[in-house]
Amino acid sequence: MPYKWQTDKTPMPRQADKRVKLTDRQRKQIRLNPDGLSQRKLAKLYGVSRRLITFILDPQKLADNREARDKRGGWEQYYKGGSEWAKTMRKHRRYKQEVLTGNGETQQTKGESEL
Repeated sequence: MPYKWQTDKTPMPRQADKRVKLTDRQRKQIRLNPDGLSQRKLAKLYGVSRRLITFILDPQKLADNREARDKRGGWEQYYKGGSEWAKTMRKHRRYKQEVLTGNGETQQTKGESEL
């Protein structure tokens, strides 16, 4: 029987989600772009790809990209499976469990602090 945290679909808090590259405030600053910087310069300034900047500035391109990706098979074309994927998922689930239950440090962080 799975643990509750494995079946609970409570979303990860945005500030704890490792996939989030920019805060909402940074996204707003990019949209405003008061200095008139190019997409490449904005990408370098924020440490992200130019493609992410493009999607922030032009949401229609993001929608078109998602539609094209769905036609190609979506995320499933990148799913590799096997032991490496299982290892990655275990690590992610442990991290999510600790974030959602509020248990301070992760095992990895504890090990790194002892070095």
